[in-house]
Amino acid sequence: MTSFHIPRLASFILSPPPELCFDDVTFNHEDKVLLGPCSFTLKGTGPTLVMGPNGAGKSLLLRLSHKLLLPTQGQITWSGELCPRQAMVFQQPVLLRRSAVANLIHALAVNNVPRRKRVKLAHDALERFGLTARCYTPARVLSGGEQQRLALARAWLLSPQILFLDEPTSALDPAAIKAVEAAVREFHQQGTRIVMTTHDLHQAKRLAGDILFLSGGKVREHTPAEVFFDKPVSREAKAFIAGELVE
Repeated sequence: MTSFHIPRLASFILSPPPELCFDDVTFNHEDKVLLGPCSFTLKGTGPTLVMGPNGAGKSLLLRLSHKLLLPTQGQITWSGELCPRQAMVFQQPVLLRRSAVANLIHALAVNNVPRRKRVKLAHDALERFGLTARCYTPARVLSGGEQQRLALARAWLLSPQILFLDEPTSALDPAAIKAVEAAVREFHQQGTRIVMTTHDLHQAKRLAGDILFLSGGKVREHTPAEVFFDKPVSREAKAFIAGELVE
């Protein structure tokens, strides 16, 4: 796989990223509580890795944070920003039925980037993410790893202050995982707040600044990564780290 490096963009702001605050947030569906009540604040610089068993509410938490869903009760706010620039990359990237480069050009057009700049910016992004050879390949026939890198390239073009990643390396081979993790580190180094779900303990140890651990739709722990892995407090977190079944 071609290696790549993401250059620092002038539009990225190397300052503390905006803080995300959940204040007594609950999400119900058909009278069933799926998440909450949750209260926490993401401070520091992260990256924040959201962990927990299947059905814990990890993806739901990201969708609420990104305003794809509205909470049933409670508030989700950002410090200093009414609505910071955000992007989200899903476990299965949402790509248009067109070429890789056309997907990026479309994203630039939707975000009102001047037409004269779109093609060059799109090609530069493909080069940075090692996708130049796939420029005119239909995006939906790219490999899983290539699709994730295309989704990350699309996010990179928008210079997000906050990037949500929902299991971005699930089912990828080791080389593709390495490439995606390299991109995550670059986003983080350029000042983007990363909030990423994963079920992979080893990946969390490689990437996390702090861990937000969910079980049963509730936040059981939110601690620095080293504390979470060395001295988990909750019964659920201890079981998860030990590879045991978490109710």
